Amino acid sequence: MSSDSAFFADWRSRPDASRRSLERARQLLRLIGLSGASVPVLTVVGSKGKGTAATYASAFLAASGARVVTVTSPGLRSNRERIRLDGAAISAAELTSLGDRIARGLQRLPGRDRLPGHLAPAGLFTIAGVLFAEQVEADYLVLEAGMGGGSDEVSIFPALVVAIAQIFAEHVGVLGDTPVEIAREKASVVSSQTEAVLSLPQEPPVQEAIEMVVRQKANLKLDILDADALPAELLPPSYGRWNAELGCAAASTTVSLLGRNSPAPRDLHRVLESVRLPGRLSHHVVPDSETEVYVDSAISRAGIATALMMAHQRWDTIDHVLLCLPDHKDVDGAITELADYPVTFVRLADAHFSFTKALPDKWPVVDEKEITPTFLSGLGKRVLSLGTVFFSGMLLNVLNAPTERLFVP
Repeated sequence: MSSDSAFFADWRSRPDASRRSLERARQLLRLIGLSGASVPVLTVVGSKGKGTAATYASAFLAASGARVVTVTSPGLRSNRERIRLDGAAISAAELTSLGDRIARGLQRLPGRDRLPGHLAPAGLFTIAGVLFAEQVEADYLVLEAGMGGGSDEVSIFPALVVAIAQIFAEHVGVLGDTPVEIAREKASVVSSQTEAVLSLPQEPPVQEAIEMVVRQKANLKLDILDADALPAELLPPSYGRWNAELGCAAASTTVSLLGRNSPAPRDLHRVLESVRLPGRLSHHVVPDSETEVYVDSAISRAGIATALMMAHQRWDTIDHVLLCLPDHKDVDGAITELADYPVTFVRLADAHFSFTKALPDKWPVVDEKEITPTFLSGLGKRVLSLGTVFFSGMLLNVLNAPTERLFVP
């Protein structure tokens, strides 16, 4: 049995039409002896940019000398990366130990005839991250929602502070049928124990929906982020800057609410300067080749346009674009934005993803197993990779990119 198999067991055995079950998750907590998070929780929700916000929030908190456990989803090159301590992925032994505890609890769960639904892998990694934070006596726990907010397992662990990244139409029909409905669902992670909610600027209807939920559930006023608090050289470029600012602002608010010491300016500068975000406009060189690759996890037309702009700032030309977007992402927007570029479309092998949308006839389509260093170097010297974070992780593995540590405390 692999070190991470327990996290996928309940999901893989789910019946058709099964839905995620928070009651099933709560029962698991009781079975493994976990009553809740033992440390202050900062939770990040949104449609895009959650991982960046969570990473920068964690870096800010770690700069104060605190021990910080971070849970994000998915991992890049390894599922160990879903749980980090002070920016570094946990070890295989630590993941195995957490998985064993989860597995013992799953074995004792009532059958689905009594307790229907299933536990998603992201939710089980969240629970494992809370366990790990307790084991290592962390000072803070930063949680990135896997999908959603109120329906996500992060909602079981009430957040002191909630940070809301950009929200748009994604997982339509699952989280809601409109951006407003999706915003309500994500904002529902807020609870009566939440003391502050920060958000990036949103479209007016989305912002109004968030404000209403925050007012109803926590009797709070939504704090809209006004960025520019930190020097540009300490933050990622373009849209990543806003998400990084959001994370830092949420972390600063957390420290303030708890009456704890903020990081010294010198320490904060050092730690933020060390942050690396693989798969988010990250630059790499194909092993034993002169081919350079920009890897970005853009999933919308706007995100793709930004990635193109940033790549052109570094390169005179883009020789080729690799694109991997399942049907539930903005495939039509990508087709429009990439009309003037040579593109190869990549399909992932995971049956969880569907790739049925019509593509331009001129775009070759390949399976992920065909993506090798030799394949990449054959595309030219300037390659831009775009698409879902699962694809970015696969490509980072092909490139043998360092992903073990995201920042140095």
